[in-house]
Amino acid sequence: MQVSMPFSPDQASSYSGQVDSLFAFLCVLTILFGTVITLLIIYFAIKYRRRHKDEIPGQVEGSMKLEVLWSVIPFLIAMGIFVWGANIYYTMYHAPSEALDIYVVAKQWMWKFQHLDGQREINELHVPLGRKVKITMTTEDVIHSFYVPAFRIKLDVVPGKYSTVWFEATKPGRYHLFCAEYCGTGHSRMIGWVEVMEASEYQAWLAGGAAEGSLASSGEKLFQQFACITCHRSDGQGRGPVLQGLFGKEVPLQNGGKVIADESYIRESILSPRAKVVAGFQPIMPTFQGQVSEEQLLQIVAYIKSIGAKAPGEAGVSNPNAPAPAMKPPSQ
Repeated sequence: MQVSMPFSPDQASSYSGQVDSLFAFLCVLTILFGTVITLLIIYFAIKYRRRHKDEIPGQVEGSMKLEVLWSVIPFLIAMGIFVWGANIYYTMYHAPSEALDIYVVAKQWMWKFQHLDGQREINELHVPLGRKVKITMTTEDVIHSFYVPAFRIKLDVVPGKYSTVWFEATKPGRYHLFCAEYCGTGHSRMIGWVEVMEASEYQAWLAGGAAEGSLASSGEKLFQQFACITCHRSDGQGRGPVLQGLFGKEVPLQNGGKVIADESYIRESILSPRAKVVAGFQPIMPTFQGQVSEEQLLQIVAYIKSIGAKAPGEAGVSNPNAPAPAMKPPSQ
């Protein structure tokens, strides 16, 4: 249901109407209950006012039906709001698997975007119309907040972790991007634009850029530069786990636990390799803390995501001491 709210930004994403509908419902509910309660207060204040100083008010007996009524009805309304809001929240923060990946690094006071094809932008993001887009964000310094009012998305970008959100733009145009978390003296300058383009125009824009290889190819270069390939060999004979086909799978850990190999796990494994040691391997990988930037980390993540599993029968898919899903990212 699309609800046009007065003085609100354009509805330019697939779920902006859902957000506005919930907000409209909360506004109407607040006005309705506020009006009814105010009128009841005025009515009871007049009806049960003290008419002279010697008047003794009569005893008012309680009503079980009334008590149940004004307890159950607000409870049902509150639970309805919770379910409605939780459904929208789940939709907004669980990106579809087919979404287009774009990586963002926030920095005082700019937004740096990296496309999979290698295109890079600062304070301006180009996206195709009608295509689901997944934004994976991190920050080089303090907390920032990625806020596009027309898309009804706002997500804090916290140091030391990845934050993800997705959207599908439904109207071509140019939309404001803000940082909605005070991040320093230049906070007011940390603004930008999201340019929504027709699919053909977006492809032409990608082709016309000066990209130096894809994000994954840049990550592969870093993978070789830091000699990660010497330990994470594709034939399964290295000192580190095999990475082919790893991303998104469950990884068994040395402590008996399990973890999903997502962006956050890969990042942690590069910077704090002893935090989650893979079953069947020794904690010998050195930390790369301070040696790689946030942008380089995203490139390495993109590379690991890009390397799929080997074909059946091809040597080196597994290691007898560590299943294919097990992994520790770049190691020397």
